[in-house]
Amino acid sequence: MDQKFIIITEGKFSQPMSREEAIKTVKKYDQKDIIAYVVSEEEANRIKSPDNFNEPKWK
Repeated sequence: MDQKFIIITEGKFSQPMSREEAIKTVKKYDQKDIIAYVVSEEEANRIKSPDNFNEPKWK
């Protein structure tokens, strides 16, 4: 079973996609200065809503 990934942007979940598609899509968003995060489909189901996603803090 191939693992699927979800992209979270501005309060929206994408449709499930392959790892390669997710990386390519996030790179396109980055070029447009859109903040996007990739999570597994399992994690997106756990979160249930983009509002429950805690943006990572990098130190």
